[in-house]
Amino acid sequence: MALSPQWLDELRMRTTLSAVIGRTLRLTKAGREFKACCPFHNEKTPSFYVNDEKGFYHCFGCEAHGDAIRWLTDQRGLPFMDAVKELAAEAGMEVPAPDPRAAQRAEKRASLHDVTAAAQAWFEGNLRGADGSQPRAYLSRRGFSDATIREFGFGYAPGDRQALKRALGQFDETMLSEAGMRIEVEGKDPYDRFRNRLMLPIHDARGRVIAFGGRILDSEANPSAPKYLNSPDTPLFDKGRTLYNLHRAAPAARQSGRMIVVEGYMDAIALANAGIREAVAPLGTALTENQIELLWRQVERPILCFDGDNAGQRAAMRAIARALPMLRPAHSLAIVRLPAGMDPDDLIKDKGHEAMEALLAQPDSLLDTLWEFERAASPLNSPEDKAGLKARLLDHVDSIQHPDIRALYKRELLERFSAFAFPPRPPREARPRGDWKKSGFKPAAPTLAPEARERLIRAMQGGARDALTRAVIAGLVRFPDQIMRHEDTLSELARRDPNVGPAIDSLLEAAEALDLSAQSTISLETGLPAPPEKTLFAFLDEGTDPDDAREDLAEAVSLLVERPALESALSAATARFERDPEGSIAEQARLRERLLALNERLKRFGRRKAAAADESES
Repeated sequence: MALSPQWLDELRMRTTLSAVIGRTLRLTKAGREFKACCPFHNEKTPSFYVNDEKGFYHCFGCEAHGDAIRWLTDQRGLPFMDAVKELAAEAGMEVPAPDPRAAQRAEKRASLHDVTAAAQAWFEGNLRGADGSQPRAYLSRRGFSDATIREFGFGYAPGDRQALKRALGQFDETMLSEAGMRIEVEGKDPYDRFRNRLMLPIHDARGRVIAFGGRILDSEANPSAPKYLNSPDTPLFDKGRTLYNLHRAAPAARQSGRMIVVEGYMDAIALANAGIREAVAPLGTALTENQIELLWRQVERPILCFDGDNAGQRAAMRAIARALPMLRPAHSLAIVRLPAGMDPDDLIKDKGHEAMEALLAQPDSLLDTLWEFERAASPLNSPEDKAGLKARLLDHVDSIQHPDIRALYKRELLERFSAFAFPPRPPREARPRGDWKKSGFKPAAPTLAPEARERLIRAMQGGARDALTRAVIAGLVRFPDQIMRHEDTLSELARRDPNVGPAIDSLLEAAEALDLSAQSTISLETGLPAPPEKTLFAFLDEGTDPDDAREDLAEAVSLLVERPALESALSAATARFERDPEGSIAEQARLRERLLALNERLKRFGRRKAAAADESES
């Protein structure tokens, strides 16, 4: 009976490993794991550990390792299918009925393993033979030891288009093609996929050869050929579900507690050659969701170590974007940034093994990398630029599915954005505030000139274009210590809206004369105009806590910048739609969605006030 890998994975997920092992072995809680004396060898000090999150047991003494199925077959001696049936019954799963077609597919996979194994033996023989001088010289220049060359199974594919077909004559053409070794073109004779390339076998988690990667040796003779060429997807090989070197790296990761992800298989081999054996690599694609899950089965925080060039940083961000929706408690990614223009092999050769270890010892968090990447993604010279940064950060946050992690990311990123976009202004040395305090003198609140006072009152009573602008001006009069914090935003607003420009200029002039340490206010002599009874803005209510009011006011100021910027972008997208309907539909939809989100933020002001009113009444 052939059971699909997906069905077996589901069975493992529904099985609590410690409960299965605990029936016959006394387990003791040890942090997130359980420990016991190993049942597979005699010992007095426990070295056998069970990890429910990762679904495996491991003995650091005798290297016994496996999952729930392996436990029942190895420790209790059950046949494989009997072990599966027992676990399935406990998990409430039905064992699939025998499927003749599935059995045929399993038989085909077994036969294709024979093809790849035979091809691997032939490639290795070629490397050792007379035709292997050029690839051997390349490996010597790279500094790979003989032990590394043997361990990773380096081989050589000659340039003859029919050489592999002749060498593997025991297999028919169909099998060679299905295994990815030959290319069939309609109307032409099939030919070998890998020619004049240094060959590397790609293994599954059980260590069986399932595919190959080949590096070109003479790129000048064939400049259009890809530098690296991998096998296509086959019944044996799915590149999105495979990590190169996982079968070697997983045992090393259990010892070191870390798993390193590099860009390519040559990087993984270079690290192993330097003694860092827990490195894996995706195979010609960005890191996929399935590969991230494979990594999390080994360690909770794998380290992405991509090249220091722009392409490497983009690869890291693609992996982060894939991981964000999948984040769950204690499971994340760490990121190491290599020096610009260097890959792991370059760094080790230039600065030694210790330099690589030093970087791996202090990786950046996923959140830190996300913040730094987006902050450096584009210039931040205007309020619109800063609003764009905020929008990009919130787009990332919205992709996170876990509610607690999403809330924590949002809080942290918005705090960083606020500190970056509104840095505290340094004190003005010209003001002798210390002398004022020593003398007991307290400066009077600055009184505006009559024309400035009229500008402010007129703006607050209806001169501004909308309720939000009027409310912000009134809020800044009430909390003038916030004016200089938002100086850049207010100056931009004054430039855009001539109706409120004079009022904002008056605010900025008045703020220059404030003694913030004395918490002086702007005096309008006749007092502030009373806010409307049904105002949505809690920062205008006398009963609102001052700290909460200042926080709401800051968000209202940021909305003044975001809204016109979005409206302007939407208008431009609409204009482009008339010229290129297909090209701008998605852009318009995205901008409208962001405008709806912005309007929802405006509505929250009203909900906050209503909630505050209900709380005060109760």
